[in-house]
Amino acid sequence: MNGGDILVETLVRNGVDTAFTVPGESFLSVLEALRRQRNRIRLITSRHEGGGGFAAEAFGKLTGRPAALFVSRGPGATNAAIAVHTARQDSTPLLLFVGQVRTHTRGREAFQEIDQAAMFAPVAKAVLEPATTAEIAAVTAEAIAIARAGRPGPVVVVLPRDLTEAESDGTAIDVVAPPARVADRERLHAAAAAITAAERPLVIAGEMIATEPAHGALAAFASAAAAPVLAAYRRQDVIDNRDPAYAGHLEINRVAYQRQLLAEADLLIAAGSRLDGITAEEGALVAERPLLMLYPERAVLDRFATQLTLETDLAPALEALATLLPPAPAERRRWCAAQHEAYLAFSEPGNVAVAGEVDLAAVVAEVQRQVPGDAIILSDGGSFARWVHRYVRFRYPHSQAGPVSGAMGYAVPGAIGARLAWPDRTVVAFVGDGSFMMTGQELATAVEQQLAFIVVVCDNAAHGSILQGQLNAYGSDHVYGTRLTSPDFAALARSYGAAAWTVARTADFADCLRAARAVSGPALIHLKTDERDIVPYGVGREAV
Repeated sequence: MNGGDILVETLVRNGVDTAFTVPGESFLSVLEALRRQRNRIRLITSRHEGGGGFAAEAFGKLTGRPAALFVSRGPGATNAAIAVHTARQDSTPLLLFVGQVRTHTRGREAFQEIDQAAMFAPVAKAVLEPATTAEIAAVTAEAIAIARAGRPGPVVVVLPRDLTEAESDGTAIDVVAPPARVADRERLHAAAAAITAAERPLVIAGEMIATEPAHGALAAFASAAAAPVLAAYRRQDVIDNRDPAYAGHLEINRVAYQRQLLAEADLLIAAGSRLDGITAEEGALVAERPLLMLYPERAVLDRFATQLTLETDLAPALEALATLLPPAPAERRRWCAAQHEAYLAFSEPGNVAVAGEVDLAAVVAEVQRQVPGDAIILSDGGSFARWVHRYVRFRYPHSQAGPVSGAMGYAVPGAIGARLAWPDRTVVAFVGDGSFMMTGQELATAVEQQLAFIVVVCDNAAHGSILQGQLNAYGSDHVYGTRLTSPDFAALARSYGAAAWTVARTADFADCLRAARAVSGPALIHLKTDERDIVPYGVGREAV
């Protein structure tokens, strides 16, 4: 076996069955090994390394299993870096393999040479490199273990070309499994006592609920504690939004009922959330009240000044806490129920007036009416996504994907990853006009692979949130660099081989969506929105 064969065999034995690439001559032996193993691992050729990386990230987010991305050195690796950063901030397992220059040319600024360890160390969970062909199996297995362990994340493996082309006899192929983490009994009892003593405990549920998964354990714990559940940023699928404990989503905007809820809470329970900047309002959220934090990685727990920490997997800890809690007081149960009612009123379409001819709230509601309840909804970076966040009521686990990092260009390639992750589920991707122009060419990949999903392009011919920020800060005479001239997105989609429609009025959307759902491949709806309807929160700086 050569190094390429060893690498691919290690992936297959460890359950990695999906890979993406923009092919490069620096890993030809790996491509050949993938060809020979094509019945055991599926390879998707994307049109851009960033697109392939976003697809791999969405696959890992929605399955909890890493996909592999193979790119060449230099330009290929730098193009893929956006997906590595996204996976790191989203706590998503991902494997990036970079074909590197031959060993004897290292350090001489060889063609396309970059110090991959120096470049990726700040954003990857780890950067590994085998020193010999015989080490490729162990390094690949280690990469898989690191990507999945504790807080999942992206791992970069650097592959010198001469090592993947060389032969090696008798190489052992390791099979790895992430270790379980269970909180000790004393800390569980201390946590239960803190929850019992609180008058109004509040749960913030995050990424690790989906990764394990621990959705059922979260719902049982929230019921036992009579504690409202707020979803961390872009993590609305942590619990069925119809659950009487669900109190909404911690968006960039804090709306009135959420601010009141946060003001009344006397204990925050961060269940599987790293308390990212948006969720925690850059730390302000956790500075005002006691914090109980459950997370499987000590480095995350140590970021916050609290002694109430459980370094643990979420499902066993939440299940144990639910059994340790006494019946919740009636007043707390009434308070919890009131938060759910406030969320339902907030997420009801028709409560925000729009200036243009297309009402995104009605569009989102129509998508919910037509697609199955377990449909996967993706939203790209951009302010239009807040309409999706406000009006979609997520019901099933693994039904939401979007970049916590705010990376633009995520949704179209992400839909490819979602469709590969869950081939029997409907996939709908909401994307802005700016984001589509970054990675929309991956529609050609979807056509080639015969992957059916629906793309809704929200086109307001502007970088909307930045435009609104300029208007708020400087006035209409100082708008600069933020308005765009959009192409005919429907015509562009058809040129890739996808079906497409254009919608300029809300009333026309339902029929177009029905037609798009009937297509056996990718379909696109070009939605012409108004730049005045950037977000569903009214006008002003706080709205953006």
